[in-house]
Amino acid sequence: MSGTVVRLALVALASGPLVACGAVADLTGAVTGGVAAVATANPIVGYGIGIGVRAVTTTAINYAVRRRQQAAQDEVAAVIGALEPGETRSWKIEHDIPIGNEHGEVRLVRTVDSALATCREALFSVASGGAPDAPRQWFLTTACRQGDRWKWAAAEPAAERWGSLQ
Repeated sequence: MSGTVVRLALVALASGPLVACGAVADLTGAVTGGVAAVATANPIVGYGIGIGVRAVTTTAINYAVRRRQQAAQDEVAAVIGALEPGETRSWKIEHDIPIGNEHGEVRLVRTVDSALATCREALFSVASGGAPDAPRQWFLTTACRQGDRWKWAAAEPAAERWGSLQ
């Protein structure tokens, strides 16, 4: 194995701690493409492999983030479904990988019955940190009955103010 391939492999291994960085897909694609270009002695093959790896990595990250968001939204919706008008309860989500665990309160504002669906509007908070007196941000959302469970019915917001629930 040439010295260049060994150096590129070491760069790939050293990039592991950067997983939390937003440029993971770019870095993964660049490193993989560089290694492939050196290994095959063909930069076009390396470029193609790098782009492919970047696309797959981006898709995988987006899928994982959506699943985590859906789990938090489903938890809030389940609490909304269990409330009586005016009642307040706590909500909490604990992910398998304990990053981005959230908690707060849900307050049922009103129930909206129509021929199409039964929905509920509620205020929910997201606490910043685990302390009991942690600052909270409040948001308004809607959950609708879907079969025997309640599902988040609010459209995805365009702003990042919702944090992990976006």
